[in-house]
Amino acid sequence: MDTKLLLCFCMLLFTCNARKAELLRALGGVKASASLLGVPLGHNSSFLQGPAFAPPRIREAIWCGSTNSSTEEGKELNDPRVLTDVGDVPIQEIRDCGVEDDRLMHVISESVKAVMEEEPLRPLVLGGDHSISYPVVRAVSEKLGGPVDILHLDAHPDIYDCFEGNNYSHASSFARIMEGGYARRLLQVGLRSITKEGRDQGKRFGVEQYEMRTFSKDREKLENLKLGEGVKGVYVSVDVDCLDPAFAPGVSHIEPGGLSFRDVLNILQNLQGDVVAADVVEFNPQRDTVDGMTAMVAAKLVRELTAKISK
Repeated sequence: MDTKLLLCFCMLLFTCNARKAELLRALGGVKASASLLGVPLGHNSSFLQGPAFAPPRIREAIWCGSTNSSTEEGKELNDPRVLTDVGDVPIQEIRDCGVEDDRLMHVISESVKAVMEEEPLRPLVLGGDHSISYPVVRAVSEKLGGPVDILHLDAHPDIYDCFEGNNYSHASSFARIMEGGYARRLLQVGLRSITKEGRDQGKRFGVEQYEMRTFSKDREKLENLKLGEGVKGVYVSVDVDCLDPAFAPGVSHIEPGGLSFRDVLNILQNLQGDVVAADVVEFNPQRDTVDGMTAMVAAKLVRELTAKISK
């Protein structure tokens, strides 16, 4: 795929965003609206690549007739002032044209910037494996003109310098983010599979790492976080495997001893700060239950993140 074709894709996305934003401005009274952007990328996973199939399954669960479109605080997802959807970045089609990861990450970043170009849209990104957080956070920081604070919920710190020789590994995304200066504070919550390198890298970058073995002691602090003051806002990254597999079995890396779903909601709903963007990553439909339990969990996460973003 040549540069002209990549630019054409970004222009099509920009046009779609512009029309949606024009509608919201016409409706009035909207300061911020969450806009779904799918990034179906799975090849940077070190184990299974099923997260590439997650975005359509999450969308299907969001609008499933077994539930309704209201958030817990009463916002309605079927109101375009609360949530819009700009579709997916065509990851596989781009890769089929021989595009390497350096350029692919650039395409993802430009796609996120295209969403942010039109007020009041704010990106809520559906992964995909966790490697997508790097180009998304980079785009958010560059577009806003400075670093953000990041709340990262995960069983793993994803901060290896270069996992298995891959700079863009899903296990290295936050190393790239911190190296780039795109985050002032990085809080990692739910950790329970962390190596010596993960802890050393955390110290190197000044990461605030909260492990599950001390969660009962840390709970009060984590359920009353205040982030984003003095920077460009707050970015929230939710790896579905932050949850105990009893709540979300459809993940590539099953790690017992995780957060309950209500633990996660308490942290998100009580978070004080301007959430300017977010992602939900690492849901693997190929490992989900027959009735799509984890898809519904991911959809609920999207629903409640939408409530935090929209104003």
